[in-house]
Amino acid sequence: MRVVMFGYQTWGHRTLQALLDSEHEVVLVVTHPKSDHAYEKIWSDSVADLAAEHGVPVLLRNRPDDEELIAKLKEADPDLLVANNWRTWIPPEIFTLPRHGTLNVHDSLLPAYAGFSPIIWALINGEKEVGVTAHMMDETLDAGDIVLQRAVPVGPRSTATDLFHATVDLIGPIVTESLDLIASGRTDFTKQDRSKASFFHKRAPEDSNIDWTWTAEDLDLFVRAQSDPYPNAYTFYKGERVRVLKASVSEGCYGGTPGRVFIREGDGVVIVAGSEARRGRSRGLVIERVRTEDGTDLPATEYFRKMGGYLTSRP
Repeated sequence: MRVVMFGYQTWGHRTLQALLDSEHEVVLVVTHPKSDHAYEKIWSDSVADLAAEHGVPVLLRNRPDDEELIAKLKEADPDLLVANNWRTWIPPEIFTLPRHGTLNVHDSLLPAYAGFSPIIWALINGEKEVGVTAHMMDETLDAGDIVLQRAVPVGPRSTATDLFHATVDLIGPIVTESLDLIASGRTDFTKQDRSKASFFHKRAPEDSNIDWTWTAEDLDLFVRAQSDPYPNAYTFYKGERVRVLKASVSEGCYGGTPGRVFIREGDGVVIVAGSEARRGRSRGLVIERVRTEDGTDLPATEYFRKMGGYLTSRP
């Protein structure tokens, strides 16, 4: 088959590599220009560079909405378009143009976690598994019939970084197998159960701001979901922004006001947490390692030299 690829960052890079390694011909690649957005500067293997290394024509676009692009696509005469981590809506005049339509590869177990940063949101929500879905694109974002889906378990101390590496390794095999199914003439793919669908927005700095009324168990997930190199979970102490790099749930129960810097436990410092903390039956969050505003990493016991005071959501 003649294949056009739309994609960006490492997800798109892995997809393009799988296409280049396949028996199919990659006739055109469309990718985004480099961005200064925090989440687009990580996992940023260049799709454009990989295409150029293999002599594949490349177009840079923020959005696929100009006449030149559509003309180039028609000229390429594709049998299939494959997309992964394309950051804007692809209109029907493009996704229906290839003979076999468009295959989209998304890093969640659709229909759940459509949209942006699915691994981060899934870990925040305590999901037991994450994965990758290849589906045929239709007019609703991430809603088309599922061609293939693979899952990996979330471990008891998994971070978003761990889950990124586990899921990105699924992309190559899923792309290869999906193309084989489509090339064979298969069209009887699995309908998504839209009653189970959820859609998440692009993350922004406010989404990493710690709310100390959450339970310690939820905050432990929140910290692990924002592991390096992702923007970390943060809070404020004495007017300074502090990033929380490592934390865990306390062994003891601690009462009081959420956000109180309370007591040392193990290798860290317990912060009172949970909307019911006043009853004294809630676990606290043990902060073990922090990063200060100047980029210095410290054990929490060095940063919080004295107990007392409060962590807050604003300076």
